Amino acid sequence: MDSPQFTAEPSSNDTVARDFTVGDVPGRRSPASGADRAPLMFDVIIAGCGPTGAMLAAELRLHDVRVLVLEKETEPVSFVRIVGLHIRSIELMAMRGLLDRILEHGRQRPAGGFFAAITKPAPKDLDSAHAYLLGIPQPVIVHLLEEHAIQLGAQVRRGGAVADFEQDDEGVTVELADGEQLRSRYLVGCDGGRSTVRKLLGVGFPGEPSRTETLMGEMEMGVPQEEIAAKVTEIHETNRRFSLRPFGQGAYSVVVPAAGVSDRAEPPTLEDFKQQLRAIAGTDFGVHSPRWLSRFGDATRLAERYRVGRVLLAGDAAHIHPPTGGQGLNLGVQDAFNLGWKLAAQIRGWAPETLLDTYQAERHPVAEDVLDNTRAQMELHSPEPGPQAVRRLLTELMDFNEVNRYLIEKITAIGIRYDFGEGPDLLGRRLRDIDVKQGHLYGLLHRGRGLLLDRTERLTVGGWSDRVDYLADPTAVLDVPCVLLRPDGHVAWIGDDQQDLDDHLSRWFGKPPTDLA
Repeated sequence: MDSPQFTAEPSSNDTVARDFTVGDVPGRRSPASGADRAPLMFDVIIAGCGPTGAMLAAELRLHDVRVLVLEKETEPVSFVRIVGLHIRSIELMAMRGLLDRILEHGRQRPAGGFFAAITKPAPKDLDSAHAYLLGIPQPVIVHLLEEHAIQLGAQVRRGGAVADFEQDDEGVTVELADGEQLRSRYLVGCDGGRSTVRKLLGVGFPGEPSRTETLMGEMEMGVPQEEIAAKVTEIHETNRRFSLRPFGQGAYSVVVPAAGVSDRAEPPTLEDFKQQLRAIAGTDFGVHSPRWLSRFGDATRLAERYRVGRVLLAGDAAHIHPPTGGQGLNLGVQDAFNLGWKLAAQIRGWAPETLLDTYQAERHPVAEDVLDNTRAQMELHSPEPGPQAVRRLLTELMDFNEVNRYLIEKITAIGIRYDFGEGPDLLGRRLRDIDVKQGHLYGLLHRGRGLLLDRTERLTVGGWSDRVDYLADPTAVLDVPCVLLRPDGHVAWIGDDQQDLDDHLSRWFGKPPTDLA
């Protein structure tokens, strides 16, 4: 794929939130005067090139936004930890034409047994053409998303750590650890749970610190698989946080409670695993030849704000929670999809006045819900009699298909409905990848633009054709006449009246170019 060139001149009509003043940012220095400021080099600087940062960079480049991604690590991570892409994230990859490439490196498994690891089959009638979990090595998904962003024209600089920044009414001056200064219109912190950007911004990160800690890694075993399986079955009767699963090529995935809570900056050792295995299982199973070792806690925190002026937060910089249910990476990638087109619209000059504010309005409640369901799942892992009684009851309730489906839709994020006002149940939800006369719906969303799917063949996107595509298809499998999709695939309007459509086009996609002129 050829890389598009950056736009040469700064974008017009670029405004900052009206409620922003320098005083909103505790501890920030007053910005330099206009004459002393460095020239704008980029439209957006992103701190952190994990899945969230790389995905956001790609989304911005679809709209010719000048992007620099700063990654403090000089080399990609070397350990091969497997992560899971849930249904909604898989759908988003299909929307941008990435799914076939990603499927080559992943392993599909049924979409069931996610909630608190309660073993139930995948529920019936999941509303998705991609109703499965995709296990994929974390370095691979990061590499593929970074490669995608670079192919679209994003710049990625490794070894570039953000040390400080200051913002003013025109942009953000970012200072790196080596003293170099860069300047952009916006800064987005995608730099993880210990986010430097969030701390410098002075945004609160309330929640609960870790109370328990778990060791997790991949290593080889020195005893037969049958012996391991028997011991795991025995331990699971009283300890749900313990797991030894064969992982292929002689390796096992090992999850074992730690002895206490330690500094997560210090990686565990193989001896730590042996000690905890002996304490819980009475044997260390002869573990050896570790591939990677890590630890995680159950800290649960949510940023009070996702935006202060020209600085925003996404991914783990905005929220952290235990990995039960496998939602963390997915939540961050979905943040990026929600933010990317809105921030691009602000920079390109056509965003409605409050569009960028809808990023926090929509994504903050989603994160709150994820934090709550992970709290609930962690309680259900407790060996105490009360939580175990609740677990047994929930296990019975999940035999009802509606209960099972509700919990899977929550974990996989396909049950999300943004509040777009009163309307049919589909309004505010994502639309599944339905068949259309040109193939599949998601194939029409690769460019990151809006889409009007018109079954009446009577409507038009008119002056918004530079940012909204149009498809007339009376055969599309929908029980509504027409839908307007945002670039993230959520249904922004349902109806068949042109004036009503024009009002909603203005709401989400601003004034058409003729009006702007």
